[in-house]
Amino acid sequence: EGDPFDVTVVDADGRIGIAYGVYGVPETYVVDAAGLIRMKHTGPMTVQDLQDKLLPIIARLKAEAGKAKAS
Repeated sequence: EGDPFDVTVVDADGRIGIAYGVYGVPETYVVDAAGLIRMKHTGPMTVQDLQDKLLPIIARLKAEAGKAKAS
């Protein structure tokens, strides 16, 4: 329970939303350590979306980060 996110952002003046192409709520983004959008999901996040889209890309990014640290 509680907030499941590592980071949440408030965009009070809308500038970040414009830069990222936000056009509706809800939208979910995965942003990598370099600040690149690696995934965008528009609409509610279902359990199936979580399992099929979100968790695999997070796992892949974690693996890439681990390889980069080992180099």
